[in-house]
Amino acid sequence: MSILRLEGVVREVGDFVILDRVDAVVSAGDRIGLVGPNGAGKTTLMRLISGVDEPDGGSIHRKRHLTMAMLSQEAHFDDTFYTAQTLRQAVRAGAGRLEELEVELRRLEQAGHVTGPEYESLQHEFAVKEGYSLDQRVEAALSGLGFERDQWDRPPINMSGGEQTRAALARLLLSDPELLLLDEPTNHLDLDALEWLEEHLGRRHGALIVASHDRAFLDATTTRIWEMRDRKLTPFRGNYSAYNRQREERDIRAVDEAEDRATEIAREKELIQLYRHQRKHAKMHEHEARLEALQPLEKRKSDAKLRLPTAALAGGAPARSYEQVVRADGLVVGYQAGSRRGRGDGDGDGEALATAAAVAPGGTRAAFTPRPTVPIATAPWLELRRGDRIGIVGPNGAGKTTLLRTIAGELAPLDGGLDLGKNVQLSYLAQLRDAPIPGTTVLDAILDELPLSQGAARSHLARFLFRGDDVLKEISALSGGERSRLELARLFLLPSNLLLLDEPTNHLDIAAREALEAFMNSTDATLLIVSHDRRLLEKVCTSLWVVDGGLAVPFEGGYRAWRQAIADGWTVKKAAESEARRMHGGRHQEPAARKPAGVVAGPSSKSGARSKNASPSSAAAVAVAARESVAPRPPIARLSKDAYRRRKAQLDDELARLAARKEQLEAALGDPGVHGNFIELRRVTGDLALVNEALATAEEAWLEMEEAAP
Repeated sequence: MSILRLEGVVREVGDFVILDRVDAVVSAGDRIGLVGPNGAGKTTLMRLISGVDEPDGGSIHRKRHLTMAMLSQEAHFDDTFYTAQTLRQAVRAGAGRLEELEVELRRLEQAGHVTGPEYESLQHEFAVKEGYSLDQRVEAALSGLGFERDQWDRPPINMSGGEQTRAALARLLLSDPELLLLDEPTNHLDLDALEWLEEHLGRRHGALIVASHDRAFLDATTTRIWEMRDRKLTPFRGNYSAYNRQREERDIRAVDEAEDRATEIAREKELIQLYRHQRKHAKMHEHEARLEALQPLEKRKSDAKLRLPTAALAGGAPARSYEQVVRADGLVVGYQAGSRRGRGDGDGDGEALATAAAVAPGGTRAAFTPRPTVPIATAPWLELRRGDRIGIVGPNGAGKTTLLRTIAGELAPLDGGLDLGKNVQLSYLAQLRDAPIPGTTVLDAILDELPLSQGAARSHLARFLFRGDDVLKEISALSGGERSRLELARLFLLPSNLLLLDEPTNHLDIAAREALEAFMNSTDATLLIVSHDRRLLEKVCTSLWVVDGGLAVPFEGGYRAWRQAIADGWTVKKAAESEARRMHGGRHQEPAARKPAGVVAGPSSKSGARSKNASPSSAAAVAVAARESVAPRPPIARLSKDAYRRRKAQLDDELARLAARKEQLEAALGDPGVHGNFIELRRVTGDLALVNEALATAEEAWLEMEEAAP
């Protein structure tokens, strides 16, 4: 049964036609992926379907009382969201009808009308819509989309833009409409949240239309594809992979048809000349009409392909680097309080922290004190060798971008050693870019980087789809996809044998992503890539660096092997401890303080030495403890009586708290409702594992304290 039908829909902006007589049908339960190049009209079509905009021509027919909900790329929030006291309340408000039923059922219960037909009808509706598990579903959505429990009680107005967008998605999923419209829903989601969203959408019974450039996401969530191209909509059966095969077959047929048409055109031109010479005007006009029908259309701009150069525009070929390109040994990465946080690590929102300089009550500035450091992650041992293609993965905020920026030289290491090998020429593509100078054009951006003729600069930009007047566009007016293509154009101005890429596929359409992947697979450069694009990780990266829980460790294998390893119990902490034991067992000797070979240096004159102002995180302590776990234990210093009493009280309280939490989690495991919910069961078992680990650590600390008793 169809729930929505488009008939001859036209949408125009001024003289420009965005959609030209589009026809389409959505049936109950359809799972449709909307694809096409940037600017093809995908968002415009979704706004028309949702009723936000009205068509300039044609009509849109919706089933009576059809419930719809739409997530836009730029989420807009109502007063209910912003005025909610907690994130949990803001998300729960998505199930508005269930909250209304709760209030009405409670009123009838207080009035003693629990046996009446009205109460029975409302209770039946509440049960059918899974109202009794509403709170459980709210928590599952929050956990699944990457919100920690300590964030659930924070007001949403105090959250970052990326966190608010994820909260809007959670609220939308709770509303469970008959037709769900998602415009680039994978923005701001890490890999765990992506997989949870795919699983959730797979369980939905309602119809879905999702516009996305994430090919793996489209494969997992859709069974039909709508392609937007040249103002038209073409439907395809199957998921994205099936569509891609059909599209390639169609393009091959189009080439063959174009060749046949070119032959026919040449034949018609010959006949026109012949009949003109013979003065047979009726025949001549007949073939002129045929020629006009056969004339090929102007090559479509959407068919233009991104062409990444095989060599840099200036400077010739890059030098051949030494075998070891990057080495990190006990490296601690982070930032200084008062500086901008690692850009891109927290949903892309930079975080301004309080400065350390103080002002005295009288208005005079207090004596300057060094700003404290904020460690994010520790890398006990990482190595990048010539020709490696390594992906950096991990949850949002774990420190992936901070690690990449440190290697790029934008941030100084807080502690440990970081060396770049000899002859390394690096180029860095940042996830977040500085705001452009007002009035700066695309052409200016290239000419400011490198002294070139306008012809050479235009030719270079043409490879990145900036042609004609496009090069005179102001950077501030560029779309996200255009800005990403411009940054790629700047990346290839000078030769480099090490490419540091932070979310390089952000805002790129599918064709541009495929062109970028083809380049990565053919280049001789060493690649270090931060990405949530699973298809790119699968096709390009042969191994990974995993950043999580304050640690960064290597993983020998690709994306799928890593996800399987996690399912089998692999963790970052276990990997770090295993690597520490291996290195301490004789295969690796702790290097002496040294001067780095590359431009990256530690905070002190010797990159291996500890900085005076460094403040290693708990993760750094874990890494150091792991390296020293097999070393002979030094004699334990005796505690004073007062220190022993204080330490004993602290540990007793900690052990009691952890024991109580363990009892709660074990009781939750016996709840049938938890066992029936995979997401909740995974969360509870994960929390229980963390509590058991913390208990073991606290018990060890208690034993050590007893050994140091006075």
